[in-house]
This record gives sequence, structure tokens and C-alpha cells, in this order.
Amino acid sequence: MSSLFQKAVDKARTWKPLRHGNRPAPAALGEPVKRVDGILKVTGQAHYASDYDAPDLVYGFIVSSTIATGRIIEIDASAALQLPGVRAVLTHQNRPDMPLHDAAYKDQVAPGGMPFRPLWDDRIWYSGQPVALVVADHIELAQHAASLVRVRYEPTAHETQLDAVLDDHYPPSTEKGGFEPPPKPRGNADGAFRGSEVSIDVEYSVPAAYHNPMELQGCTVIPAEDGSLTVYEKTQGVLNTRQYLMKVFGLPADKIKIVSTFVGGAFGNALRPHYYLPLAVMAAQDLCRPVRITLTRAQMFSFVHRPESIQRLRLGASKDGHLSAIIHEAVQSVSRYEDYCDVVVNWAGQLYQCDNVRLEFNVAKIDTATPGDMRAPGASQGLFALESAMDELAYKLRLDPLEFRLLNYTERDANKDLPFSSKALRECFREGAERFGWRQRRIEPRSRREGREWVGWGIATGAWDAMQGPASARVILHADGTVDVSSATADIGTGTYTVMTQIASAALAIPMDRISFALGDSTLPKSPLEGGSWTVTSVGGAVHKVCTQAREALAALLHEHGGNGFRNVDASELTFDGSRIEMPNGAADNIDLSDLFNRAGIERLECVATNQPNERQKQFSMGTHSAVFAEVRVDEAFGTVRVTRVVSAVAAGRIINPRTAGSQVKGAVVMGIGMALHEQAQYDPDLGRLMNHNLADYHVPVNADIGEIDVMFVHELDDVVSELGAKGVAEIGIVGVAAAVANAVFHATGVRVRDLPITPDKVFTRFPDPAIGVGHAGTARAP
Repeated sequence: MSSLFQKAVDKARTWKPLRHGNRPAPAALGEPVKRVDGILKVTGQAHYASDYDAPDLVYGFIVSSTIATGRIIEIDASAALQLPGVRAVLTHQNRPDMPLHDAAYKDQVAPGGMPFRPLWDDRIWYSGQPVALVVADHIELAQHAASLVRVRYEPTAHETQLDAVLDDHYPPSTEKGGFEPPPKPRGNADGAFRGSEVSIDVEYSVPAAYHNPMELQGCTVIPAEDGSLTVYEKTQGVLNTRQYLMKVFGLPADKIKIVSTFVGGAFGNALRPHYYLPLAVMAAQDLCRPVRITLTRAQMFSFVHRPESIQRLRLGASKDGHLSAIIHEAVQSVSRYEDYCDVVVNWAGQLYQCDNVRLEFNVAKIDTATPGDMRAPGASQGLFALESAMDELAYKLRLDPLEFRLLNYTERDANKDLPFSSKALRECFREGAERFGWRQRRIEPRSRREGREWVGWGIATGAWDAMQGPASARVILHADGTVDVSSATADIGTGTYTVMTQIASAALAIPMDRISFALGDSTLPKSPLEGGSWTVTSVGGAVHKVCTQAREALAALLHEHGGNGFRNVDASELTFDGSRIEMPNGAADNIDLSDLFNRAGIERLECVATNQPNERQKQFSMGTHSAVFAEVRVDEAFGTVRVTRVVSAVAAGRIINPRTAGSQVKGAVVMGIGMALHEQAQYDPDLGRLMNHNLADYHVPVNADIGEIDVMFVHELDDVVSELGAKGVAEIGIVGVAAAVANAVFHATGVRVRDLPITPDKVFTRFPDPAIGVGHAGTARAP
């Protein structure tokens, strides 16, 4: 163990909860409490999906398709099966019978279309599709045996480039669970654009990007003699996984238990069950033995990803800078079998004041796996284009980009014709600009140079939905003063354990070290998927509600069994010191919890509560907002871009824990920098294969790529979104980052890059000649 690691472990072990007098104090909402699961993680005691062991465990390894489209002619697994220790090779020819109808394979967030069914038949939909599963006693043996499986294909014509199929775009499926179309046009956007005094007409593109969390996708399936299954899986929703397996394998709920106590990064890639899960269950049932499948890094590039999109923005304004027209059109790639859609264009209709708006969204089929959610899906892509276009129009108007945004600020969501429940975006602009030093910025591109680097400052607006869903929680107060709180939610690295413990501590007035929060178990009270930045509002609201009820139930017990001193005590006045209940104001009539329970004839106090969205929410548009300021330095000799400084000012309601929330936004900013400068899936057009399916060729930001990230939370309370006054922060941190970086690159160099990522070749080859003016990189239509 390194000395640095040992110091971190020692520091974590010596942390003590805050104390009030001589006793630990209950946590307060808004306190920067350290992670309650931190010690487990830094000491390696946290168990992930592939860490669970079982007697007679065998290992599965997936054979992936090497063609993009076509059919399997023959699979020869004889060489693999001859190896001692190889237990089975499953293919479409020998798999168990599976349901015929699509509904059995649709999970809670399945898009429109036909869900993918692994090993269903001989058809190949995309390169990397699973065509066989090898199961062996050791993972190395399974990998070797998989290399011996011979597959003959009949390839057919394929297309993996979106720009090649743009003419074949169509409105996506709107079946239940599918796409919700953009709002209807308002005003006459096309006519207003043609009559605008100043206008731009430009195109932007965002490439496909793949998830690369630290933890690889995988699961461990343990069958029992009675036919029940215990499944340890990397998932953002244990109940979604259970429901999926119930339908696919015809098992009742009490025969499937899903466990996911820790997730090593998800960001949307673990919202849906993926192909390895039913394959592992097939093998476990067939062999009557526990089976583990863990994907390789290359196989992580064979399913959910941010889809490619091509977007056209037409903005019109008066000479004084008021928007007169917004037209945002986008085409996004989808697979041949499902219509997964991101909400790319809707943000353009709600973020700024404009009477003439037309939004259009279409999809086009290519031969890849179905795309999926990737942190702030839709907003990260759509606001890259919108906020870049706003920057372009501001320069054409010779207005400061911040001034231009404030000039077109709106207090109302025109898409829904509703006021915002809260919107502190003005404060984000003001406080973020002050922290960043925006006043010192000169408007002209290429106005600051230090050594051989050009320095530029960019700004962008961020927006994301604020949501709340139904969620349940349970609290059990034991006689020794310890408390168990639980809900079947997930912790995908966001700090759910800590924040829920903090909420419970504040509601119960019990120190955090007396509280244990359990999650990631399908037998616990129901909760929604952990995604969309609604866990604090949904599950946190349920935890707050059930703990408040438990506190009131305890007060009722005290009224009846606590003695004269507690006859009229109010629930809000109760103070706990370990297992002892203390009278308020220092009164002497204290009582041990065990004595109270004995008098009441109970062993413990248990409450379950469900929290529902409130009716007031229908009267408002609910969202989080941010202002992102970025500084870049561009090397004139090489065109390399460094993001040296980012200030992210976020308005997301009450921040329950600034420490964990700040970490969320910092991580999101890093992902936004990756989107801006690094990440791009590159397909070989002839083979239809992803060429950079590894961390050597698929670039993600590393420590050397990241400069100073300053996260600030602007004061905002919102009791419409949640009783706690809170919103979510996981998504909002990435929105606007790519645009702020792109705008800063333009300010530094005069080069407008409209096609992500912003790589040196796009900057270096287009440095403008001072006699010509600013340059651009990417497609554009003349205004």
C-alpha cells in the first residue's frame, strides 16, 4: 500500500461526526458532509457486481460479430468444447426457448421499436453484436475458448455514417415510452427569419460518443435449487432489471432478487438491461451453476452511446439585439430496430424570449447498436449548437455574448406557456461573471496573446429539467437507538448513501453515525431509476417524509408511555443522544429508547411512506440552470487547445450537500471538456466497425487535460419541485460546457469550429490571415 493511499485511509478512519456539546450533532441540510461510504471505497471493501463470489462459479465470455450487417451461415464451437473446463457454448441454435413478443423485452425506459434480443436468430444488426457465449471454469479459459469459435457470415450492405442517410430521415416513433415530439411552432418563424435585420444560418454536428466508466458492465447470477435467482448487476435501477428478467424468463417477483450496492460510474449507460444479463441468466439456468460475465473494454463500445446528430440553427434578430426568429432542426442517428431519441431541439424554444420559433426533430437509421442516455441526453448536444449559434449572432451584432443573453432573458417557458417554479439564471450570470472576471474581456477575437498561445474566454447557458417521481422509503428505529433507512434506489457514484443519511439525520434529529441507509436491493421499497437528476427530489423526498412520520410516531409513544414530562412534547422538539431521548430546554425527564419500547410493548418502530409529485407542479415549468465560463489557451504553432479555467455557476434549488454536489458538477465539467475536445466514435465505412474501441484510441480527458474548475451554487429554493427545496445537479454540470469551450476557442483564435470535437487539425489549418478576418471550421450556409 502506497504511503499516499495509506494517508487517505487513515484520514477517512479518523473522521468523526460533528458534535453538539458532548454528543454528535444531527446533520443539517446544506452541510458539506463527507461520504459515509468513503472508507469502504478507499479500503477496497465496497462490493461491485463482479466482486461477489459463489461456490462453483463459472465465467462467461461473449463472442462478438465481426460484420456490420448480414446473417450467420455457420457457427463451429467444436474446438472450444473440446477444451477441459469449457462447460457450454450458447448460440441462437441451442439457446432456451424465449418469448416471441416484443413486450417481454421492453424495460421501463425502452424506446419505440423492437427491443434487441441476444442470440435470437441468425441476423446481424451491427458490428460487435453478441453471437455466442462461452462458459468455462476460469475467465482466461473462457476467453481462449471464445477465440476458437468459428463463425461464417453472409455480409450485406451497411451504412454507419449519418450524413450518408440524411435524406432518409423521418419522425421517430411516438409509441408509449418512445419519443415526445417538439412543441408546435409559434408565430411565423420562417417569415420572421427572412425579415430579420441580422441573421445567421449555420450547421453543427456532434459525433457519437461512448461511455467509459471505471467499472465495466457485468453481472453475477446465482441460481438456487428452487429456481430462484440472485443477480448482482451493475444497474441504475434494480427494479427495472427485475421486471425485465421476470418478463423474459417467466419468473415471479419473489423468485428474482437484484442487488447493486455500488456502481462504479454509470452516467446513463446502466439505465437499461444489456445483452450480457439475459445471456448470464440463460447460462446459469442451463448449467445450474453461478455465472459471471464481465465485458471487456472493447465490448463496452457495443451498445449504449450518445447518438450522432447534425443540427441546423437559423437565428434572426433586430439590430438592437432582440431575437426575432429561432429555427432549430436536428437529425439524429438511431439503430435499425429501435428509435431511441434525445430531446435535442426543445431547449431552443424555452431558453430565450422569442415570439417566432419552429423546432423540428427527425431520425435516420444506421447500422449500429441502439444509442442511449449519456449524461444530460439531448441538452448537451442541443445546447452546444444553440449556445454556439447565440455566440455567433452576438458577434455579428457586435454585442458582448453575456449582454446578448441577458437582453433575451425570459422568465417564462414559452414551450409550455408556464412560468418557471424558480429560475436564478440571472444570478448565475452575475455571480459567475464576477468570479471569472468577465468584465476584463475584450470582445474582439485574437485580442490576447501570451507567449505563443492565444487566450480566449467563452460563455454558455446550461439548462436541464427538474423532476420528481413517486418513491418509497422505510425507516426502522431500534431500541438501541440505531436507525435503518432504506429504498431500492441506486448510488452510481453520486453520493446517494451520504445524502439520504444526511436527510434522515436532519429529519429525525439523530446523529448520522447512528443511521444506516440501504439501497440497491429489489426487495426494498420502490424507487424510480437513478437517472435524470431526480433522486434527491424523489427518494430524498420519501426519506424526509418517512423520517418525519417516524418522529411523529415516536412523539405519540412518548405522549402515551413516556411519563408526565413528555405529555405535551412536540415532535419537532425531540433530541436524541444515542439511545436516549432528551427533554427540550434541559429538562430532567429523559428516557432511554429501550425503556420506552418496553412500556409500549414493541421491539422497534417501523414506518413506510411513499412520496408523490405534488399537484402544484402542473402549474409550472421546472428546471435547473447554469452559466458556464471557460478560458482556453491555443498554441498557434500546433493548434492544440488547453482548457485552463472553468467557472460553473449553478442554480439547482437547495443544495443538500455542497461537497457531493460540487463533485458531481466538477465531474460533469470534465465530461463536457471531453465532449468538446476529445471524444469521437470513428467507424470504418467499408467494414462498418468501430475503429477506436479502446482507451488508447478513443480519447477521454486525463488529469493533464484539466485545469482549474470552480463550482459555485447560486442561492435558490424551490418547494414546488420538492418539499426539501432541492433539485438535481448530476446533469446540469455538463450542459453548456462544450459550447463555452468552443466559444472560447473562437475568441482566442477567430476560428469557429462547428463540428465536435475541436481537434488541432480543425484549428491549426484555419488560423485566419489578419487581412481576411475570422475563419471557421465546419459546414455553414450563408445568411
